[in-house]
Amino acid sequence: MHCGRFRRFGELGVGIKQLANRLSSRRIHGRLSSAHNSSLAHPKSLRPRVIFNSIRSVCCSRVVFAVDYSRDPDGPKLPDLQDFPPELIRNFCIVAHVDHGKSTLADRILEITGTIKPGSHDNQVLDRLEVERERGITVKAQTASLFYELDGKTYLLNLIDTPGHVDFNYEVARSLAACQGVVLLVDANQGVQAQTLATFYSAFEADKTIIPALNKIDLKHANPDAVAAQMKKALDIEPSEVLRISAKLGTGVPDLLRAIVHRIPPPVGNVNKPFRGLVFDSWFDKRRGVVTLVAVVDGQLKKEDKISFVSSDKVYEVKDIGLMRPDKVSAEKLYAGQVGYIMCGMKTTKEAQIGDTVSHKSSPVPPILPIRPAKQMVFAGVYPEDQSQNESLRGSLDKLMLNDSSVSVTMEQSAALGQGWRLGFLGLLHMEVFLQRLEYEHGATCIATIPSVPYRAKFKFEKQIKEFRTEVLTVVNPQSIPEASVVSEFSEPWVMGTILTPSEYMGEILAICMVRSPPAQGMDVRRPEI
Repeated sequence: MHCGRFRRFGELGVGIKQLANRLSSRRIHGRLSSAHNSSLAHPKSLRPRVIFNSIRSVCCSRVVFAVDYSRDPDGPKLPDLQDFPPELIRNFCIVAHVDHGKSTLADRILEITGTIKPGSHDNQVLDRLEVERERGITVKAQTASLFYELDGKTYLLNLIDTPGHVDFNYEVARSLAACQGVVLLVDANQGVQAQTLATFYSAFEADKTIIPALNKIDLKHANPDAVAAQMKKALDIEPSEVLRISAKLGTGVPDLLRAIVHRIPPPVGNVNKPFRGLVFDSWFDKRRGVVTLVAVVDGQLKKEDKISFVSSDKVYEVKDIGLMRPDKVSAEKLYAGQVGYIMCGMKTTKEAQIGDTVSHKSSPVPPILPIRPAKQMVFAGVYPEDQSQNESLRGSLDKLMLNDSSVSVTMEQSAALGQGWRLGFLGLLHMEVFLQRLEYEHGATCIATIPSVPYRAKFKFEKQIKEFRTEVLTVVNPQSIPEASVVSEFSEPWVMGTILTPSEYMGEILAICMVRSPPAQGMDVRRPEI
């Protein structure tokens, strides 16, 4: 494992001996001097392990150190991005239900376009978090820019791999804003499932071009004909429009790439207009600050430009720009229609709100889209195992929330557990993943209370209205629920849901609905059945 990681340093043109000498001269690792001298004298010894351990003590992050080509003059180079006008650009994302093969398809596309070498990386290249690899799911949308040759032309494809679980639908929504089309992936064995419908309607309502594809046709029990018929009944997609692929084997993926170029429209943009871009993602780099992903709508942007965001009056200077391939690779300029990253010295992701519009300081522009913040639906208390660990846990929470701005936080006090925080999450899985990342990435363990949903209390009397400065109080902590004697009514969240089911299950489902919720507001029997 150490050797596999260590080979990446060789790709940067830095030899083992030079790394060892550099580290030794800085006196970073007390035992390195004698260790690397003896290991260089014995090539079969474990010198990669010794040096790698020393490197880890310096950079604290093997991934960022090894693949941040944006600061490496000898790293990968980009062609002149001016040669890619909007008509040679295709921006798309892959959407599907959980475990229908999105990340595997992204791997094959990266290999076929030559972005990565086959077999040179682990599976699910774009799943960078340890929790993603352990659970086998995507929780964070990732972007990669690809160069693809077809019919004598070279196209710039911008791919976004999105999560499939409903808790992370916020990631899907903001990814759609940066795309003109989607690849709707459906498992040829499982068929149409809940998030298949949800993502389809999200893309349909956003007026995005949809390319349907059946995946896993190589499986023994796959039934692509039946699933294609199911897609016709549930989604009104003609079977002739559905591509059949195996992301694992690569079967049909070249045809899918051709369909992306031919079916998805190019972005509409004008390089001669004032610069404006849409912020659709951001994360925190511990060495270089906030990295912001921007879809350039009009104009062009270069290093040292002064930019500002519509939601704030702050002015920033662009320190670095480039494309994700899938790691950061610097460029001189970004042009209309392209999707790339911007670094401008931001200290927190709150300064780069998702959905915000960025422009040149000298040429302000109106917002491209309204900013819609994430809506937290599940709340839980988080406390240190011992109050002496309070400051340490607070620091870990602050660092993790730099990379997950969808979590809300307020301080709270418990008689039994002491001082802690009330965190808001998008759902139960989001909560589990966040707490798991807290432990894996920051070594912080905590006590989490049973999650609850927000309630609303409407006060009867003017006294309470003046005390709380509102007539309707939203309560996220059960300890904060006011006395029933001063409340005229309590409200709880409800979901307007649609259930699709074969007729043989209709009786049991209606019985459950009668117990758990009000009577159904409508019923539609489709023939033939889905």
